[in-house]
Amino acid sequence: MELETAALLLSKIGNPTRLKIVRLLVRAGDQGMPVGLVQKKLQIPGSTLTHHIAHLKSAGLIRQEREKATLICKMEYERLDDLVAYLTEECCVDDSAETGSKVA
Repeated sequence: MELETAALLLSKIGNPTRLKIVRLLVRAGDQGMPVGLVQKKLQIPGSTLTHHIAHLKSAGLIRQEREKATLICKMEYERLDDLVAYLTEECCVDDSAETGSKVA
């Protein structure tokens, strides 16, 4: 993952409401969660939820699927996993922490 992509994803998740949505959908698992239930759990207006979902969708973090009359939000786990991997890929490779020197 490129730095710019990671920064974009973090900016999209970096809103408290959007972070709540992501966490709800992660807990929901692969089956996702109906938009109406997300709205009920967060207790926010539908228009506000639509706004935040649009941000998450534009970053490829979630997708929506229609099941008859119900719109289901589903987490894009691969995209989220890629972000986490990017953030942790160089974990513990800099031994300068042992010597107390600063990393630029």
